[in-house]
Amino acid sequence: MLDHALAQVDPETSQIMKDELERQQTTLMMIPSENYASRAVMRAMGSIFTNKYAEGYIGHRYYNGCENYDRIESLAIARAKEVFHCEHVNVQVHTGSQANMAAYYALLELGDKTLAMSVDQGGHLTHGKKQNFSGQFYEAHFYPVDPQTHLIDYDQVLQKAKEVRPKLILAGASAYPRIIDFQIFREIADEVGAYLMADIAHIVGLVAAGSHPDPVPYADVVTSTTHKTLRGPRGAIIMCKQELADRIDGAVFPGVQAGPLMQIVAAKAVCFKEAQSFGFREYQRQIIRNCQALARSLMDAGFEPVTGGTDNHLLLVDLTNKDITGRAAADLLEAAGIVCNKNLVPYDKRSAVETSGIRPGTPAATTRGMREEQMEQIGRWIAEVIHKGRENPGVLERIRGEVAGLCAQFPIYLDLDD
Repeated sequence: MLDHALAQVDPETSQIMKDELERQQTTLMMIPSENYASRAVMRAMGSIFTNKYAEGYIGHRYYNGCENYDRIESLAIARAKEVFHCEHVNVQVHTGSQANMAAYYALLELGDKTLAMSVDQGGHLTHGKKQNFSGQFYEAHFYPVDPQTHLIDYDQVLQKAKEVRPKLILAGASAYPRIIDFQIFREIADEVGAYLMADIAHIVGLVAAGSHPDPVPYADVVTSTTHKTLRGPRGAIIMCKQELADRIDGAVFPGVQAGPLMQIVAAKAVCFKEAQSFGFREYQRQIIRNCQALARSLMDAGFEPVTGGTDNHLLLVDLTNKDITGRAAADLLEAAGIVCNKNLVPYDKRSAVETSGIRPGTPAATTRGMREEQMEQIGRWIAEVIHKGRENPGVLERIRGEVAGLCAQFPIYLDLDD
């Protein structure tokens, strides 16, 4: 939190934080993996729970003085179970990547085969990318999306699973705009005798609110971050069947990490409470409505969303017909106050450095209170930036001012000096 004590102790850091607050206040955060945590969540993240080691688990800490740390972790676990209706949950894991690492560590031996969505077509780095631990420690195989529809072809996934005979099948993505059918994935996993792991880092809020099919009844292990659509602190959780609880907990500690960040566990407890409200469920529904409105606006302007639209919180927009790379488009949009990220599209002919697409999303704008009308305007701005911004810097300057005006109507964190 920004406060006078920080300004007195470290004015340079305080100024950088103020500059970042201004940036967030005056620009549109359209990256689908980003969001605004509530004041309550941020207060917990900056709390006195940061002052103590609490290695181990509830009732079995390696340090004395952990009574209140047991209480807050128990509260976070109980609330997560209520939100997700899961048998067991580990709330200590630091990040989504570490959650996936711990899940692999619990279920696999070095060199075991995995099967996941191709990283170049919507999967995540930790789903088997060669440069990542998941591609170095395990024999990673991939299923592509359909070349025409860019949807998951479940028959093709089954065929690939029969060919590979993986020990683990992973369902989940970081750039897939449609519903994932976890029940079919369960049937495929059973067909080949594989574990099923679901990575729902992106769609976790939608799942919690009942706006996307739930993987918990079908997957052996479910991993997720807590800071995207769930709108909590930067962290992660792992849910699993009760029979895997000891293996998952042991994989987290002492397997892949030591002391938990108990201030983050406290903030997770807060965000799980927030996720139980009716307002949260309506918020998730509005995220989807907003993203679909953004898709319509872009399609009206001649853009081509991958799969022709979206069922969730993100769009993957193919810019091939616009003669611009995703990298150049994202840079232009940022200059105009619209922050999204470049992204590969399925069967992309460009490199991951340049890409042929961008990946806008609506969780953060929806948190600000924006609705379909604002999404339609944002779509028009995106189109104008990409169509005219390269040749006319004045367009970027004008739109940046208009964006700042819209942001002022939907403010965030007006003053964090408490």
